[in-house]
Amino acid sequence: MMQEMTKTGNQDIESSENDTDLSQDIIGSVEEIPEDTILSRQTSVNLVPFVGQRFVSQDAAYEFYCSFSKQCGFSIRRHRTRGKDGVGRGVTRRDFTCHRGGHPQAKPTEEGKLQRNRKSSRCGCQAYMRIVKRSDFDVPEWRVTGFCNNHNHELLKSIEVHILPSQCTISADDKSRICLFAKAGMSARQMLRLMEIEKGVKLGCLPYTELDIRNLLQSFRHVDRDNDAIDLVNMCKRLKDENSDFKYDFKLDGHNRLEHIAWSYPSSIQKYEAFGDAIVLNTTHRLDAYDMLLGLWIGVDNHGMACLHSCVLLRDENLLSYTWALKTFLCFMKGKAPQTILTDQNMWLKEAISCEMPDTKHAFSIWHIMANLSDWFSLPLGSHYDGWKTEFYRLYSLEVVDEFEAGWKEMVDRYGLQSNKHTICLYALRHFWALSYLRHYFFAGLMSRSVTDSVNAFIQRILSAQSKLDCFIDEVASIAEYNDNSGSKLKMQQKVQKVSLKTGSPVESHAATVLTPFAFSLLQEQLVLAPQYASVMVDKGCFHIRHHTEMDGGCKVMWDPSQELIHCSCHQFEYSGIICRHILRVLSTNNCFHIPDTYLPLRWNLVSKENIEKDRMEQVKILESLASTIVSESVITEERLTFACEQMSMVLSHVKQLPRLNDHHHHQHQHANEIGFNSPSGPLIIPEGPDSEGIVQSFTLGNLHEANLGKLKEQNPNSGIDYIMSKKRRRCSTPCCGQYPHNACECRTGSNLHADRDASGFL
Repeated sequence: MMQEMTKTGNQDIESSENDTDLSQDIIGSVEEIPEDTILSRQTSVNLVPFVGQRFVSQDAAYEFYCSFSKQCGFSIRRHRTRGKDGVGRGVTRRDFTCHRGGHPQAKPTEEGKLQRNRKSSRCGCQAYMRIVKRSDFDVPEWRVTGFCNNHNHELLKSIEVHILPSQCTISADDKSRICLFAKAGMSARQMLRLMEIEKGVKLGCLPYTELDIRNLLQSFRHVDRDNDAIDLVNMCKRLKDENSDFKYDFKLDGHNRLEHIAWSYPSSIQKYEAFGDAIVLNTTHRLDAYDMLLGLWIGVDNHGMACLHSCVLLRDENLLSYTWALKTFLCFMKGKAPQTILTDQNMWLKEAISCEMPDTKHAFSIWHIMANLSDWFSLPLGSHYDGWKTEFYRLYSLEVVDEFEAGWKEMVDRYGLQSNKHTICLYALRHFWALSYLRHYFFAGLMSRSVTDSVNAFIQRILSAQSKLDCFIDEVASIAEYNDNSGSKLKMQQKVQKVSLKTGSPVESHAATVLTPFAFSLLQEQLVLAPQYASVMVDKGCFHIRHHTEMDGGCKVMWDPSQELIHCSCHQFEYSGIICRHILRVLSTNNCFHIPDTYLPLRWNLVSKENIEKDRMEQVKILESLASTIVSESVITEERLTFACEQMSMVLSHVKQLPRLNDHHHHQHQHANEIGFNSPSGPLIIPEGPDSEGIVQSFTLGNLHEANLGKLKEQNPNSGIDYIMSKKRRRCSTPCCGQYPHNACECRTGSNLHADRDASGFL
């Protein structure tokens, strides 16, 4: 058997990307693997590597070649690479060689120093497997471009293979047991003997040795005997004592052992209030030191930056664990569930979300699915895989459900996938991943490649915090704060740098003053594409939009100018919050030179909901300070008190006459647009005197402008009651007067004021 595999493996080939065909006789027989989950992976440990074979990652290729080497009787090691992590595209080529490949290098010796005479096992063996990184539709995969199985040494028997370095593997269950033994104070030798007794194997027949156990324990050096979980809870308790807004919760099992723990930082909760409409729940990583599943609730802010909402550690991965995590998260966020949530294809998580968040739209990440396609379909499709993958991605991107259904049926018939289990599962779950079924829901760009990369980079920084377990929660807080500050830096850069306009249209100029750079770049792409479409009015308020190269199809746009309502059948605005090129084309052909305020959502504005809440609190503080000053100044004389009561009564009457909006979110949206650009009515400006230090108090419908509020804070280091009182003494506070150097008691204008004076003017 081994000799046949060695002969068939003599393919010392450097092939092109297209040389992927290999006869079934060379490949050998394939055993069918029973499926464990609805979207299970294929494993092929009995196959011989062949040129053109695809793998999801370097690790998957290494595991495959390691399994092959175990059957043949040799060990492997990672050899040279091309490229470097963190530079350019990262590693683009990797060679795996026989552990006896190459020749020993002579070490320089020092005079008078004894050197150990250690023999090397390397003998220049030429066996190797080479993989090269390729990217289709921005999804990387690794392909075999070279393979040789010629050995110049004796291969080991199957009963001897387990002592080779690459074959000494410890399963996840065994790692958990060893970790438990370490907490009990057992030695490595005792652990090895106990594992042999539990598994019922002969002495020395485990796939790992005592040295491997010692190395594993060294990797668990931060496990502090039963105190690791206690330390984690103590970290949360300390943060709760420092800041009462910090939220955490945990659950103990029947043995008083930490089962689950979740926490959320004050800044994370504030971010969720503003940007919790669409989030990602990532549960694909584990913290080995705690031996717990790590779940991260991540969203994206108005600058397109990933922001952390909450963290959870789960002992087990089952329905009860996910249910506890979802309930705890909702408790942290005061019962507010997101509009949409993006996860991997975990069926337990899918069921838990449907129970705990019934009104939330649940979707699967397309990039998780694309990463698994090569495992699922490369073998049954063979050389047709690349064409099928292109067609699959085209169907995923379709906007119309009927086109997707017709295209899917045609694809299945063309490639003969009617009975393929993965094709059946994907179609059954199409409502969770196909864009034509998801475009009615808001995802804030989470399904785009750029935002996905930003989220993945953010997750990797959090995973790197495992190296400091004694302050893990503090490290995660620092990472989250760093990402939050990145959005502020982008906002400052936009104020300093000039925005580059590509079309010069009034719509583009207007949007540049309202949207963040991230959202404006998305709108700019649509503006550039809009002139390529033809607009035909088919009915009053109904337009048919079609690309100039197309003879049929297109989108339908409905527009009501009087109500400033517009809708497109592509649902681009509902999906991303950015109006599409079809709507922009209708606006331009009908001489509309601005985007209605409703379609510049606060979600993507420079002044976000989070900033508006901060500004509102600042205004409340200023109003409280003004009221306190009025009281302290009025009680000095009877005349002052009478005048203040009359004026405050008129102000209160005028405030009550102002409209009260029922929709609080619409009020915030309208307020943000007023801050982003000047409203048609313009602000009410009160002129200052010559010694007012250049401070201009500007109000629009009683709301202080952000820029002037910044000047007020910057130029008034002594802001507060004393500062305001000094200002009152220097200038008359009577409405419509404001002259110097008299005060309100001596003012002649005060007696002639009308009853309907402006409250903003008084302030």
